Amino acid sequence: MEVRMENDTNSKELMEEIAREKVQKIKKFYTHLFIFVIGVIVYVSKAYLGAPLNFWPIKFINEFFMWCWTFIIVVQGIRLFLSQNILSKNWEDQKIKEILEKEKTNKQNWE
Repeated sequence: MEVRMENDTNSKELMEEIAREKVQKIKKFYTHLFIFVIGVIVYVSKAYLGAPLNFWPIKFINEFFMWCWTFIIVVQGIRLFLSQNILSKNWEDQKIKEILEKEKTNKQNWE
């Protein structure tokens, strides 16, 4: 009975840690996206509206830089959001249970 309670506690702690990591990844993505939007605004005002923004580091924002940055944002978003849908919560729960069962059997084998 005590082993089961310990596994439940470990399972809850593991789930909480996974949830914290997901929240941190989402927070970093939205921060990066916000900075990207500011970069797009600066690029559009510089390239199409003729704003005299030629000081460091703004002078390095050009079309190639924006394409690369857009690619990075898209890949980051796909990895973050599509992987969550493809590898859903049910899949995660199943994997967590498998890992905990393996650990439990390994501990029992050593006892």
